[in-house]
Amino acid sequence: MSKKIVLFTLQTFSTTGGLQKMTRTLAYSLFNISKQKNWGFNLWSLYDSRYDLMNQYLPPENFTGLGKNKVKMGWKLFRIAAKTDIVILSHINLALIGLIIKLINPKCKVWLVAHGIEVWRPVNFTKKTFLRRFCDKIICVSSYTKKQMIHWHQSDPDKCIVLNNAIDPFIQLPESFAKPEYLLNRYSLTPCNQIIFTLTRLSSFEQYKGYEQVIKAVSRLKTKFPNIKYILSGHYDAAEELRIKDLIDSYNVNEQVILTGFLNENELTDHFLLADLFVLPSKKEGFGIVFIEALACGIPVICGNADGSTDAIRNGELGTAINVDDLDELEKKITAYLEIPLTLRIRQDLQSRCLLYFNELDYRNSLQRLIDNE
Repeated sequence: MSKKIVLFTLQTFSTTGGLQKMTRTLAYSLFNISKQKNWGFNLWSLYDSRYDLMNQYLPPENFTGLGKNKVKMGWKLFRIAAKTDIVILSHINLALIGLIIKLINPKCKVWLVAHGIEVWRPVNFTKKTFLRRFCDKIICVSSYTKKQMIHWHQSDPDKCIVLNNAIDPFIQLPESFAKPEYLLNRYSLTPCNQIIFTLTRLSSFEQYKGYEQVIKAVSRLKTKFPNIKYILSGHYDAAEELRIKDLIDSYNVNEQVILTGFLNENELTDHFLLADLFVLPSKKEGFGIVFIEALACGIPVICGNADGSTDAIRNGELGTAINVDDLDELEKKITAYLEIPLTLRIRQDLQSRCLLYFNELDYRNSLQRLIDNE
């Protein structure tokens, strides 16, 4: 039977982050499922404009960028609701849209993708009503998020499906694992440097990513590993930049820490290749796409053990999870990795195992099975 599917998102192409990357892959997978099955599919993005579309993910005729025009979405919502079989909401902040669609067309199946902190807490009346009465399926990006949905919102466990995120199908995966010469030159590094890498959003409003713990650990490790460097990357606001620089001064690691700021997407793979170890001891990762990106580039990973990060490392098979508040444990685990040379064989093995578990084709097939069961 033919189906019509609509994916509603907040923002997909105009900014880059874990949520946006997940949504691009989701849209790409849904488009390819629909193309194979001869179904209808459209992506509607509230904050993107039509010019933001990245054509490798789907063609323009399958994309509507509203450019923040909520009025335009409002008057088209009734037509969409009446003709759609499955609506997938990429974020709980779109709950009102799901509620309206369900009231207009009770037969339409409305799904929600649940990520992390946005659902790991109480929600307002509209969101609560949507979750309890109108949401047909909840796609949880990790086992931890599923547990939080059940705990905070009393969601039906049978409605909560764990579907881990997948590697972006268009990521530039390395075939050679040499450290990029241009980045060695840019940061005044040599192949002898042992490099720890963190890539995340550096926000004064989100001080749970744990990079301050890595700064502290580097201050302890710099005597044992005199060539150690810590590359800390990501967009930062003025307040967080000041706080990080104060931490660097306080722990006397000015020679060890390199604060790069925002990284262009086309340099992301090269920065992973530059590193010997990726460390992000965060407390509130819904899944952590950055972990599987690092693994797909052949880089070992250290993450936190009390959030969705453990799904990204397959509960210890692909990396190491720690108590992020235990600085001694972090220092010990970093030491263990740096004492073992990161060989070509290790990198190739990490990459192949990561792609075995988190490839887009398996992700697409899992989505199709969910849709077929509706």
